[in-house]
Amino acid sequence: MITVADLIKDERLPGNYFAFDAYIQGDFESGLLENRHGDRLIAIPDTLIQSIYTALNQETGQASGVVLANCGRWWGKNFYARFVEQVSEYYSKPINEMEMVEFTQCLRQCWKAHGWGTFELDLSYYQQGFLVVKTQNSPYAKQAPQSKRPVCHFEAGILRAFFSQLTGRELHCLQTTCESLGAEYNHFVLGLAQRIKPADAWLEEQQEHEIIMHRLCNSSNQ
Repeated sequence: MITVADLIKDERLPGNYFAFDAYIQGDFESGLLENRHGDRLIAIPDTLIQSIYTALNQETGQASGVVLANCGRWWGKNFYARFVEQVSEYYSKPINEMEMVEFTQCLRQCWKAHGWGTFELDLSYYQQGFLVVKTQNSPYAKQAPQSKRPVCHFEAGILRAFFSQLTGRELHCLQTTCESLGAEYNHFVLGLAQRIKPADAWLEEQQEHEIIMHRLCNSSNQ
């Protein structure tokens, strides 16, 4: 039987590390922003995101998506390192000892605290070798230029780097739906490159996310 003494034996009961009123700190008058760990934060206005898209399109053309994806991968590696350090320290245990519900809740709160919208991790296809991330209210999709394909290359790069380090496998990330194309959510599929590669052609055919996942799962079982 659990007693009150058992519940209060620790000095504190950790809550939400990424709670906005506690996580975002600094001197707002001077424009200095920090997180509760003391790391500097940068507020990126919509006009800057628009300018980045415009400049990359002018300078690199069709390669702008590759540039953004590579930038996202670099950022994602550093993001993973900070996430692991801060969360492990706050909850007094490494993330590989956290329950999956606890881990995904932390990641969901972290995503929201940084102003990247909402985040959900779908493990429905885990046994077939795929992870699916669903985001909404993405600032990068909101400001993206018109395109016939999903355009959140930066976020795809972040997710690829983050989950590659988390799983210890080099994963690939393919976005199958995008808010910039009128979808309600942004869907990102993570898996080994050779297993996700066929989906690129299906995406070119403008197949729906559910159909793409069905085909991927069927092809992985063959």
